[in-house]
Amino acid sequence: MSEPTVAIAHDYLTQRGGAERVVLAMHRAFPEAPIYTTLYAPDRTFPEFRDANIVMTGLNRVAPLRREHRFALPLLAATVGRTHIPADVVIASTSGWAHGFRTDGRMLVYCHSPARWLYLTDQYVGRASWRSPRGLAALAVRTPLIRWDRAAAARADHYWANSRVVQTRIHDVYGIDAELLHPPYGIDVTGPMARPPQVPPEPFHLLVARLLPYKNVDQVLAAYVGRSERLLVVGDGPMRDQLRRAAPPNVAFAPQLDDAHLRWCYAHASALLAASYEDFGLTILEAAAFGTPAVALRAGGFLDSVREDVTGVFFDEPTSMAISRALDRLSEQEFDPEVIAGHAAMFGEARFAERLRQSVASFATG
Repeated sequence: MSEPTVAIAHDYLTQRGGAERVVLAMHRAFPEAPIYTTLYAPDRTFPEFRDANIVMTGLNRVAPLRREHRFALPLLAATVGRTHIPADVVIASTSGWAHGFRTDGRMLVYCHSPARWLYLTDQYVGRASWRSPRGLAALAVRTPLIRWDRAAAARADHYWANSRVVQTRIHDVYGIDAELLHPPYGIDVTGPMARPPQVPPEPFHLLVARLLPYKNVDQVLAAYVGRSERLLVVGDGPMRDQLRRAAPPNVAFAPQLDDAHLRWCYAHASALLAASYEDFGLTILEAAAFGTPAVALRAGGFLDSVREDVTGVFFDEPTSMAISRALDRLSEQEFDPEVIAGHAAMFGEARFAERLRQSVASFATG
């Protein structure tokens, strides 16, 4: 009996984030599988995608959409719904669109979250939706896109959730009981390291995030006002200029770093800050793989990835005061890097790949 043909689908490959690292892990599990996506910007996402067979929709010919995928919002549902993927099994990595691709085979959906901008709009834009141009745009198309989204979810043969909070969200939104499958941390701890030029003197804390409202980076910066600790913020996004203007002098910024620079930061930081409502939040585990503890919001996927007072400390709300108090607790505790790294190893890629292969084999023959 011949092996089933497998394809991978993802919303868009236009940035470097945790979801894109998960797609790379899927690609390593199925290296011959083509990756279907709406938009692909090779210079804006991880370079490893250049070794994959990327199949783009016609939207990719429009350069402004590759630079800012949110401009494509009114077009994505129709474009995805017209795109057929010829494969026995499609693994769709999605937080909004890829579960809507058409196929005559089986559709297995790895859900990072039902679309935040549809179901958690205020949280996504960082304020009341009606007070934000992006929020108003989302509200204007919300009703028909919710119908499209739920119909796409109903066609799927299987759903995975990347965390317990997303598992609950999938049930609440779609009525689907998803299987829990934590994503792997995607950075190779054995790879080369290089110190980025923007790094402040050690010791320093680290924050790795896209600079979007729901990441709460502004509250993290406010927490460092008047403190002795230094912070390096790694990431880029629409709030970049605003955050740089608001930052105190003990905060430094770096744009997107390659993995050699990022490995150095994870290995040399004394703690990783994470203040957003993440569906899972891979940076926690990437840092933990190097033995670095976390200071994290007690919410979302961090409830799955942080062991309180063993691999990090929590704060209960994303405010500067709560973050500052957590930094005080961090300074009073000692953490064992080997224990932290051992915890991260439980989220390794081999386990993730094996679960994917088992499911593909089961659905291909079922």
